[in-house]
Amino acid sequence: MDFIKKNLSNIIFFAFIIFLFTPYGLPVRALLIKGVSYVTTRVFNMEIDESERVDLSTYNWNLSDTQGNAVDFNDYKGKVVLVNFWATWCPPCVAEMPSYQDLYNDYKDKMEFVFVASDDQGKVMKFLADKGYKLPVYFQTSKAPEELRSNSLPTTFIIDKKGRIVVDKTGAADWNSGKVRDMLDDLINN
Repeated sequence: MDFIKKNLSNIIFFAFIIFLFTPYGLPVRALLIKGVSYVTTRVFNMEIDESERVDLSTYNWNLSDTQGNAVDFNDYKGKVVLVNFWATWCPPCVAEMPSYQDLYNDYKDKMEFVFVASDDQGKVMKFLADKGYKLPVYFQTSKAPEELRSNSLPTTFIIDKKGRIVVDKTGAADWNSGKVRDMLDDLINN
């Protein structure tokens, strides 16, 4: 008993560390990341300066939806498109999903959303069902255009109607913020 009293703070610390680095800690990590992303989205500007925007060289990219239907990224040419690369095992990806669902609910008829999953379809479908997400999720059947490739998750790109990459953001963010909505409204209306 004396051992526990003397070392209680160390025991709690190690239990917390172990919890964070096991599958049981995923919701806690996601919550922590969500809090950080909320602050960074409001402090930092995600939009790329006009002079530094890169044109998407090609829209040649084949995907399949959750039903196995082929999707051609060329169909999105001339539209505002949000592309997000994510995975169910990625805490920052999980943290930003609620904000994406809220944004999608309000903007799904105004622009295109492409959520590209890095997991196998079974895991993704279970994750979406368990969380109640109704997002348009796709799987790559060919390589993404060079400008949309990243080695990190989550990575999000927003492409304007002219095919210019306006946002290239790695890491979690609050995608339902007023700042993001204002930017999307400008892109949609111009």
